[in-house]
Amino acid sequence: MLNEQLIENIVAISHQAGDKIMDIYQNDFAIYEKSDKSPLTEADLAAHNCIVEGLSQVSQLPILSEESAEISWQERSTWNTYWLVDPLDGTKEFIKKNGEFTVNIALIKDGVPIFGVVYAPVLEQTYVGVLGQGAYKITAGVKVDITPKTWTKGETWKIVGSRSHQSHEIEALLDSLEGETELIAMGSSLKLCLVAEGAAHLYPRLGPTCEWDTGAAQAVVEAAGGKVTIIEVATDALKADAPPLRYNQKDSILNPYFLVSY
Repeated sequence: MLNEQLIENIVAISHQAGDKIMDIYQNDFAIYEKSDKSPLTEADLAAHNCIVEGLSQVSQLPILSEESAEISWQERSTWNTYWLVDPLDGTKEFIKKNGEFTVNIALIKDGVPIFGVVYAPVLEQTYVGVLGQGAYKITAGVKVDITPKTWTKGETWKIVGSRSHQSHEIEALLDSLEGETELIAMGSSLKLCLVAEGAAHLYPRLGPTCEWDTGAAQAVVEAAGGKVTIIEVATDALKADAPPLRYNQKDSILNPYFLVSY
């Protein structure tokens, strides 16, 4: 299913969506409000339409996008393999114009993210992961394999936090770790990618996320050799038997709390 041509096609689609986003990012843009009060811009919709059109030309699989979330559980529950898309992850970062937003495209099979592309158009960085084949990062056309970095005794822990969703519960995690800690602020699914490429050791998420927020980046993390596991509280961070985060297993598209680790 995942031949080199398909991978290249999906990367190209993510870049085309990124171009649509950048056309709007560089100008004034309208901001709307979703039913959950989160912001929605013209760029979300432009990227969504671009991705859906692109995927429909290379695949007959169903598509679940943040901008088509009204698809019923009754229908979704019949899907074994499908595309999971966040056309613009980090809308708040987009509105703030800090560049920390991404285009996310994942392929989910039996609940497992087996392939993912995360593209940050302002940063001109693309993360690609294929489960069982590895992960890599493309910057300015240069492709480099990535892998998580294991923490070693005496080293400072690098913990990824959210720029838009800081939580006091992270303090509990920092206090539970041996040695010095450093908090790295980052927006969107780039937080997971920092762990995948070894720029951080852990990313605990103890706040709400949806499946499209994480699917593509989880594919990158797991393809790189890292883990994305379900946790109840921050101090569960290094629990060895935590179950992996999985997709399309329930009516709600909300994720439980999770930890990204090496």
